[in-house]
Amino acid sequence: MIHTPPLPPEALQLAGHGTPRQLRCRVLQSPLAGVSDRIFRGLVRRWAPDALLFTEMVNATSLELGHGLMKVEELASEAGPIGVQLFDHRPAAMAEAARRAEAAGAFLIDINMGCPVKKIAKKGGGSGLIREPQLAVRIVESVAAAVQIPVTVKTRLGWCGLDPGADRAEAAVTWCRQLESAGAQLLTLHGRSREQGFKGSADWSAIAAVKRALAIPLIANGDVNSPADALRCLDATGADGVMVGRGSMGAPWLVGQIDAVLSGRPVPATPGALERIQLAAEQLRALVASRGDHGLLIARKHMGWTCTGFAGAPQLRHALMRAPTPAAALELLDQAAAGLPA
Repeated sequence: MIHTPPLPPEALQLAGHGTPRQLRCRVLQSPLAGVSDRIFRGLVRRWAPDALLFTEMVNATSLELGHGLMKVEELASEAGPIGVQLFDHRPAAMAEAARRAEAAGAFLIDINMGCPVKKIAKKGGGSGLIREPQLAVRIVESVAAAVQIPVTVKTRLGWCGLDPGADRAEAAVTWCRQLESAGAQLLTLHGRSREQGFKGSADWSAIAAVKRALAIPLIANGDVNSPADALRCLDATGADGVMVGRGSMGAPWLVGQIDAVLSGRPVPATPGALERIQLAAEQLRALVASRGDHGLLIARKHMGWTCTGFAGAPQLRHALMRAPTPAAALELLDQAAAGLPA
């Protein structure tokens, strides 16, 4: 029997090293490379005003060279808590990037130790740090010493291993305890190994073992694609909250729906065909205003994810992917909206 886990008696407390923070929402929106930009975060915020959202991953080396500054500097214009997620293999560079993010208004600093992408992992960033725990510890210690705001880590169960079991859970516990001891004040744990990527099922039982072993809050991640999934995950893991990842692509309302279920509030309705089309057009206009014609290239994936689940959606997506200009794409969306049943 699935039941709604009891709400904590108060918000999750993250003390930092001088600037305390409270998480009033148990649902976090995952950093998503190429997806969770300021415009996407604004849409998520519409349904989830209190949720902790994140920037896309920021490379500390790129920030050092002056690239990727926009991802950090635009935080000042946003409402609600926004975390900055950093990745790199150099402790000093990570510490300096964290100081910049804190100065820009970051709610907290999250260190990515879970990204499975080869070009990142092979350079010692993301999930590559799972194979170098001593370096991972130095990075957490360096970042925690550099800023006053809380430092958190997002990671995976381990580097390899597809089959759930006691050994896998034990290894995950050892790994996560090291991060806790280094100064991480919250962990988000994806229930897969780096080797799995996003294949197979998330091992919620291993997350449960880690939760039992830690004193700091633990957020469960992996296979949370609906409010029902969130309830099952919390019931299975005992985690303090959940993080929504790929399930929110094309569904910026999902975080808010899960938050409503966990908080005992009425659940916002899933947008219908007209609302989805209007949302796709709104996002396209915002991306073009921000990025020029390149905004259309970025918007194509979002329109493909959003325009689904209604009659004529496959044909619309096919046409949108081939629209040569933003104006042409907007005309397709207007025509689709006009053709819906009254």
